[in-house]
Amino acid sequence: MGTTTKSKYNHATDIHTDVIAFKQKLYELKNQNQSQKEKHKKRGKLLVHDRIDMLIDPQTPFIELSGFAAYNQYDNNFPSAGIITGIGLIEGRESVIVANDATVKGGTYVKETIKKHLRAQEIAEQNNLACVYLVDSGGIFLPEQSKVFPDKEDFGRIFYNQARLSAKGIPQISIVMGSCTAGGAYIPAMSDETIIVKNQGTIFLGGPPLVKAATGEEVTAEELGGGTMHTSTSGVADHLANDDFEAIEICRKIFRSLPLPHKENFLKEKSYQPLKNNQNIYKEIPIAGSYQKDVRNLIKCITDKSEFDEFKADYGKTLVTGFANINGFRVGFLANNGVLFSESAQKGAHFIQLCNARNIPMVFLQNITGFMVGKDYEQRGIAKDGAKMVNALANTKVPFYTIIIGGSYGAGNYAMGGRAFNPRLLFSWPGASISVMGPKQAAEVLTTVKRDQANTAGVKANEKELEELKQKTIDRFESEASAYYASSRLWDDGIIDPADTRLILSIGLSIAQNKPNKESGYGVFRM
Repeated sequence: MGTTTKSKYNHATDIHTDVIAFKQKLYELKNQNQSQKEKHKKRGKLLVHDRIDMLIDPQTPFIELSGFAAYNQYDNNFPSAGIITGIGLIEGRESVIVANDATVKGGTYVKETIKKHLRAQEIAEQNNLACVYLVDSGGIFLPEQSKVFPDKEDFGRIFYNQARLSAKGIPQISIVMGSCTAGGAYIPAMSDETIIVKNQGTIFLGGPPLVKAATGEEVTAEELGGGTMHTSTSGVADHLANDDFEAIEICRKIFRSLPLPHKENFLKEKSYQPLKNNQNIYKEIPIAGSYQKDVRNLIKCITDKSEFDEFKADYGKTLVTGFANINGFRVGFLANNGVLFSESAQKGAHFIQLCNARNIPMVFLQNITGFMVGKDYEQRGIAKDGAKMVNALANTKVPFYTIIIGGSYGAGNYAMGGRAFNPRLLFSWPGASISVMGPKQAAEVLTTVKRDQANTAGVKANEKELEELKQKTIDRFESEASAYYASSRLWDDGIIDPADTRLILSIGLSIAQNKPNKESGYGVFRM
């Protein structure tokens, strides 16, 4: 894990192909299911992205999460896992929005849909963000039911989270804009306040076909769970809207009466733009598992006035640490400039403790092949030095954010703020690569093991078969290490255009202020 692999690019200008390919994939993703979208609009319903655009404050950004969820996993195609989640401003309040896309298999849920929904609720809890559910769903996608029911991370966890969030004073608002069937009926039923669209929204545990099969009773969808019934008879919904437009306006009115959360007092100064245009960041994109660019230049594309106050610059040089401002917020950067040595890990642990002592959020820029390996390094205790950095991070009280800008291999993923360590947000750049080790290292390990097994058995290794195994391993690891493979399985919060990094970090820092930090303590540091 301490070595590097040869670049798959022929020359530096090819770096831009990752970004170009990303934008093309994003365009294709957003333009799938055109026939279903036309049918949806003919029913008088707004498309999911239009609903979100109307709900959030005009001229404000919406940070979409996990846009490539379920990508290339289902033959029957589930773009974005049939649900759009993200962070936006509603009446000046930072909020999480969870919106079913009924043009994707009727807005039904597969495994990735549930993971995406749960992750949005987790972000809401971590940052004290109100939740709005734009409900238009047929519930669980029945052919996949065995993978989504029942388990800890199953459909029912959504309702558990709603109850817990509401108990913490985090508003839960639902707008029922279409079907809301079976278990999905609990989403509006467990919300603090619910809006339903007349002659369009329906809420029932069992639809008319199921009712007839179970009881013999014949009933229409409107009688069973329509908006008029639920706002006048059952009381399951609170507000009746004539269409999507009125429902969204009612929701915005509700937000006008919601109390604003207390803001944490992070150090914040006047905001300045970077001296470098954000397009300059494309010149600083590293190649995963290849040559290392000086990450300081990349940092200066993100920070106010392109300033960066480096900490411990002459020690542990393969990890760059230091302070800078992003949109006025003071942050601590930890960025890879090569493989992690003992000195780098000690420096990282020291810097993480500094940020905690000073209540300064952190930003990790990952491009890491891992910790250095070899007899000398093991004897000098690299395992315990790496453990110090991991220990410091695991017990951090300040929020931190991770951007995977290149490779993310082995234990380096953990030490540099990987998913297992609960970063507030974790995004990948299009050329990112995530795996236990680089493809060529994995191939070398497996072929060496096979050759040693043959030698132990007293037979000669088949070099042709070993070469075939090596190539198959490289091909598999390159495929499974792709940012799209990782994002499809929600190992990150989405793939982003590198030029949007500063904006996303700014929003992440802003929403973190809504919840006071917990006290941190540290375990035993093996010296």
